[in-house]
Formats: sequence, C-alpha cells, structure tokens
Amino acid sequence: MKSPEFPADEANRIKTLKSLEILDTAAEDRFDRLTRMSKRLFDVPIALVSLVDENRQWFKSCVGLDVSETPRDISFCGHAILGNDIFVIPNATEDQRFADNPLVADDPSIRFYAGCPLRSENGSMLGTLCIIDRVPRELSADDIEALKDLASMVENELEAERLATLDELTKISNRRGFMQLAEYYLNFCIRQQVPATLAFFDLNNFKPINDNYGHAEGDRALVAFAEQMKNSFRQTDLYARLGGDEFVVLFPSTSKQSAAVVMEKFCNTIDKYNHEASRGYDITFSYGIVEFDPVKHDSIESLLSESDALMYECKKQKRESERSRISAGST
Repeated sequence: MKSPEFPADEANRIKTLKSLEILDTAAEDRFDRLTRMSKRLFDVPIALVSLVDENRQWFKSCVGLDVSETPRDISFCGHAILGNDIFVIPNATEDQRFADNPLVADDPSIRFYAGCPLRSENGSMLGTLCIIDRVPRELSADDIEALKDLASMVENELEAERLATLDELTKISNRRGFMQLAEYYLNFCIRQQVPATLAFFDLNNFKPINDNYGHAEGDRALVAFAEQMKNSFRQTDLYARLGGDEFVVLFPSTSKQSAAVVMEKFCNTIDKYNHEASRGYDITFSYGIVEFDPVKHDSIESLLSESDALMYECKKQKRESERSRISAGST
C-alpha cells in the first residue's frame, strides 16, 4: 500500500479548508442531494463528498457508508487531491498502491474508485466528490464529464459557505444561490440529454396580509410557504426565494407534463395547509411552468423570463375570474 503524499500547498490548503468552518458540521440536504444524484446516475453503492484535513478524510455527505471519516493515510481521496483531473482506479486489487489497502481488503471492499477534486477559489484542492463500487468498472468519457458537472455543483455549495446564498428569512436558497446552481443543473441535463422544467411562483394578495395583519405575519406566511416547498418537492429539486413574494423551483430530469403533476399536488398541499392553519387568510399563488429547451433558452435568465411571463398571465386570469365572480354575486 502507498500512502498519499501531501500537496505542495498543504499549509495554505488546510488554512483554506478550515476557514470554511464546515468540518464536523451536521449533514445538509444541499450536499446530500448531490451524492444521491451521483449514486443514482452512476449506479454505484457509495457516493461521498470527502474533505481531507491533516489526518483524515471527513465526509460532509455520505451515501452507502456507516462511517463519517477514515484515516488520511489509507484514503483514496488523499491521492485524488494531488492532481487536477478525475482520479480513477478501475480495479483496486490490481493496483499496487491499493491492493493491500484496508479499505480494499476489508469493508467496504473497494474495487472501483473515481474522485473529482474539489477546488477552492484560490486553487487549493479541499477534497473530492467520489463514487465507489465493490466491483471493477470503467468510466466513459460522458461519465467523466457528468462527474465533473456534479463536482462543480459541490464546489458551488462549498463556496456558499463564504458567500451569502441563503435567504435569511426562509432559510432556502436566495436568487444568487439559485442562479449559481441552476446553470450547473441545466448544463448537467444537457449533457445527459434529460429534460428539466422550471416553475415560477408569485403569491397572490400578499400585500393585504402585510396591511391587515402586519409585516411580522407577512414574514410568517413567506416562511410557511417555503416550508411547504421543502416538504413537497423532491430532494434533488432546486427551490429558492427570488425576492419579495417570488419563489422558483427547478425540476431536473423532469418533463413539463411530470412537473405539472407535481405542481397539482403542491396546490393541494397548500390548500390543506390553509385549512389546518386557519389564520384568517389563505396563502395562494400563481405560477408559470416551462420546460427547458437548450435551443430556445440560452441561459437560466431566459427560462426564468418565460416562466415569469406565464405566471403573470395566470395571475391576470385569476384576477379577471375573481372580478367576474364578485360582479355576478352583486347582481
């Protein structure tokens, strides 16, 4: 077995890693979402976000293993952070560096390993997004690009530790966080030739809630809506508060037809919440839903713009319907 060497910038690398204040923190869905996607996409039993400090590799996200860390001197990721490209071991039992490694000889019986280094803004390699199998295998060129795409998403989440990308009130992504990750999601869907659909939300009659019940109650309504989004959408979906009473969700690997079914269920969820909360007002919303077309939509901005326009058309129709209902009732 060969233990990994130390990178030339080890002191600065460790300083950068610790400055994120992420080591030994609790699991977070924004990282777990990406390891789940990796596990499913590559059909492997194990996927990790592994951060390498002085003496160990610690797993910020871990799917398929019951441990939170392993010693650095037996880690595959310690080798991966020495380079700039994906580090692939097709069959560890045939590689002199790993054949007698405890992680190969014993549980989890690693045979295949592929780790994409996670680069910080200053160039230091902090760890990897890695996938592991218990049988030998190879990665295709498309697989390599897909793993790089997912690793880029992890890098953005690590950068979010330094940049404010969460909405302070609702604790979901804000516009900046959404825009950063959405571009990677769309590029990933293009590479994998799978659909993606975006829904743009705007709460109806939100100003009267503030006017009649106070801004504190308005804030509670926004938080409640965000909580229902968390509870309703899949763990791989990307949702955010764009600002004010505007929200958005991006459904990867989802057609418009399938997303419409999810949205119908979400409408029912909000109706149920309103009935149970009984706060004297209802939280209602209008939305526009658009399937991503790489030819038509050259950026996440263009996709947002189209869904925004559809949302306002929906809101206009609801207003006209409400006026007609009131007019009919007064005659």
